[in-house]
Amino acid sequence: MKKRILVLASLLVLCSFAATQAARAQEPLSVNIPFAFAAGETTLPAGEYRVQKMDGNGAVLLIRCTEPKASIMVVTNSTGGGKQQEQSKLVFHRYGNHYFLSQVWNAGYRSGRELRIGQREKEIVLSAKLEKHDQVILIASASPIKQ
Repeated sequence: MKKRILVLASLLVLCSFAATQAARAQEPLSVNIPFAFAAGETTLPAGEYRVQKMDGNGAVLLIRCTEPKASIMVVTNSTGGGKQQEQSKLVFHRYGNHYFLSQVWNAGYRSGRELRIGQREKEIVLSAKLEKHDQVILIASASPIKQ
């Protein structure tokens, strides 16, 4: 009997942890981006941003700047990182003074979301004959949804 209660209590704790993780994955991320950048084919200004999943699997992200008002919805692909992420973050490709949002990662997960390379980024790579790019990583924090 004691063993059965212990097993049930363990399952309850595990389910609670899984539900917390799932809820955390749906929370928007807040991040201050100090430079203008492109997401898909759209250029967005520097500012405070919220990044939010728009569907159940996270394939569509809403990227919204609070001031000045600017937003875009982008379709993403899943990308694996191998190890569990310790912090939520946004990853940018940088070519000179041009920045392109590349990936979005949530803390506590082994996979993130990767944006498709847009036409502008492809053109910059080809015109400058650049094979390598710098990576800029900005740490994001979970931002509760405001009603």
